[in-house]
Amino acid sequence: MNHLIDESFVSLPLQRLGQSAIERAQTLGATYAAFRIERIKSLHLGMRDAILVTSANQEDFGMSLRVLLDGTWGFAAIGELSQKNALLIADQAIEAATISRPLTGDFVELQSEPIYRESQYVSSYEIDPWQINDREKSDLLTVWSGQLLNHAIVDHVEAQALFVKECTYYQDSFGTSTTQQRIRLHPSFTAYAVSESGMESMRTIAPPVGRGYEYLTGAHWDWAAELAELPELLVERTKAKSVQANTYDLVIHPSNLWLTIHESIGHATELDRALGYEAAYAGTSFATFDKLGTLQYGSKLMNVTGDRDVEHGLATVGWDHEGVAAQSWNLVRDGILVGYQLDRQMASQKGFLRSNGCAFADSSMHVPVQRMANVSLAPKPDGGDTNDLIGDVEDGLYVVGDKSWSIDMQRFNFQFTAQRFYRIKNGKLGEMVKDAAYTSTTTDFWGSMKDVGGRQTWELQGAFNCGKAQPGQIAPVSHGAPSARFERVRVLNTVEEAGR
Repeated sequence: MNHLIDESFVSLPLQRLGQSAIERAQTLGATYAAFRIERIKSLHLGMRDAILVTSANQEDFGMSLRVLLDGTWGFAAIGELSQKNALLIADQAIEAATISRPLTGDFVELQSEPIYRESQYVSSYEIDPWQINDREKSDLLTVWSGQLLNHAIVDHVEAQALFVKECTYYQDSFGTSTTQQRIRLHPSFTAYAVSESGMESMRTIAPPVGRGYEYLTGAHWDWAAELAELPELLVERTKAKSVQANTYDLVIHPSNLWLTIHESIGHATELDRALGYEAAYAGTSFATFDKLGTLQYGSKLMNVTGDRDVEHGLATVGWDHEGVAAQSWNLVRDGILVGYQLDRQMASQKGFLRSNGCAFADSSMHVPVQRMANVSLAPKPDGGDTNDLIGDVEDGLYVVGDKSWSIDMQRFNFQFTAQRFYRIKNGKLGEMVKDAAYTSTTTDFWGSMKDVGGRQTWELQGAFNCGKAQPGQIAPVSHGAPSARFERVRVLNTVEEAGR
C-alpha cells in the first residue's frame, strides 16, 4: 500500500531552515554541510500477567547540522525549530570544528555520490500504528496474555510491544534533499512456569519487522498458532533433561542463526571496527582491512550480503544520513571476505568507488556514525527444507530461538544459547534438552557449515537495539537467514560450566 509522509511533518519549513543553516555554514568557511530534521515517535506497551504496567509515548524532535571545516568535522543540534536556531547551530558546528582541528590528525574527505533533489521514500507497511488507538493495542495484548494464563503450566506472562515511526528530512550543500518515513514494530510474549526446581521460560520467536499494525492482525505471522504452542513448549522445557556436553552436528533455525550472524559477521565487517577506529560496545574486529579478498571466513557455501533496501528490513531506508541511496553489496562470497560496511569518509579514505550507505544517527541530537546494514546469509539456490537438513544428521541438536550470547572484543571467540534445543538421532527429531550453549571461533564455525536450506527456510529476523558509539546510540537492524547445518560444533552444559 502506498502511503504519504505525514502532512504534519512535510508542512514544516524544512527546506527553508536547511538552506539557512547550510548557507550560514558556507559563509563561515564550511566546504560541506548536511542538515537534518528528525521526528521519532515511539510507543512502548508492557504487560505483566495481563495487566498493563508500562505505556510510554515518546517523541524525539529537533534539527542538526554537520559540517566540514578545513577537513575537520563539526556538529551541533537543537530541539526547537526556528530561523534563529538554524543560524545558531551553523555557528556552533563551525565553532566545534575550529576547536577540534588542532586535536585531529586526519583530513576528512568524502567520496562523491549521486545527487537526489526533493526525493521521498516511505517504508513498506499497510496500517500506520498511529492510526490505531493505544487502548486497542493494549487490549489485544491483554487478550493474548489472558489466553496464555489460562494454561495450567503458565504461572506468569510478560508481553511487550514496541512501535516506532521515524520521519527524517535531509539536505546537504551538494544539492541532495530527501524526506523519508519509516515504521517498525516488535511484539513479544514470554511465558513462565515456577516449580520447586526453579523457573523456566519460553518466548515467542516472531521477529521485529519493518511493517505496520497489520503484523498484529495475523496477516504476516500466525500469532494464534505460536501463542497456542507456547504452553506446550513450556511443558517440554520443564521435563527436559540437561544436555550432555559434547561435540554435535547442529541444525540452526533462522530465529537463532540471525544473532550469530549479527555478532560474528555484522559487527566484524563494520569497517571502522576493522580499522580500529571504533571499539565501543563490541570491540574492534579480527577481519582487518589487510585480509580483504583473502580471509577464508567460512565454507564455500557461505554467501553474505549487506543491504539497505530489502523490503520490511529494520535497517532499510531510501537514503542514509549522508544522502547515499540504499543499495545491496557482497560482504562474503564463496566463503571469502570481499566487502565491508562503510560511510562516505571511509570510502574515500580506503579507495572504494562509493559509500554503501551506512551512516545513521538514532536522533537529531546525535551525529551520524557508520552503522550496521541488514546483513544476511543467502539461502542455497537448490536447497531443501529444514527437515532435509535434520535428516542428514546422525547425532546432533536442532537450535531454535535466540537467547543469550557472549563474544570477545575481536568478534572471534563466541558462545550462544537458545530458546529451544532438541536432540537429533539418526535423522529424527527427538526430545527437548536444556542448559546448552554452542561455542566456537567465527572462522571455525562458519567453516563447519556443511549445508544450507533453500529459500523456503529463509526468514528476516533482527533487533531494535544494536548498540554502538560514545555517546551510545542504538539502531534497528534485520538479518535474513535460512536454516543451516554445521558439523562438529562444541556444545557446553551451562550449569556444569557455571559450577567450575
